[in-house]
Amino acid sequence: MIEIYERLPLPAIADADVLLPLTHDQREKARLKTRADSGDEVRVFLERGKVLKINEYLVSRCGKSVKVVGYPEDVTIAFCDDWQTFATACYHLGNRHVRLEVGNRWLQMKPDHVLEEMLVRLGLTIAHKTAVFNPESGAYSGGHNHGQSVRLEHSHSHHQDHSHGHGHGHHHHD
Repeated sequence: MIEIYERLPLPAIADADVLLPLTHDQREKARLKTRADSGDEVRVFLERGKVLKINEYLVSRCGKSVKVVGYPEDVTIAFCDDWQTFATACYHLGNRHVRLEVGNRWLQMKPDHVLEEMLVRLGLTIAHKTAVFNPESGAYSGGHNHGQSVRLEHSHSHHQDHSHGHGHGHHHHD
């Protein structure tokens, strides 16, 4: 049995000794009994209130490095071509405190037939699939979720030399 009591502060390990596949609900638990990908029984005893992140490293009592990986689960994906419709859908789901994984005019959530009906009425297309669910962590929980499947696109990039001719808040507006 592998017992885990500690998180590693930085993922400084090239290869983990053990992969620990967890669903979103499992990653939210501080106390957990499950199995590693190798089949070994794993018991997790961590501080409460801090969600395990995909690609986070833990260390077992016997010194093994353990990497948290996402485990595929049933999800609903909703998408549309119109940004206004998409923004409206995100607003209504956020107003209900629904956990969401958000991309470029697509969102992913746990299946819920009432919410799915609302999204269809708003004009989104719904599909069901099995995938790793890695929702946004929330604005007050330390910033943006840097999960593998969050793919927000930006059309503007910043270069290190700052020679592209516009300021970055280094001046006052009167």
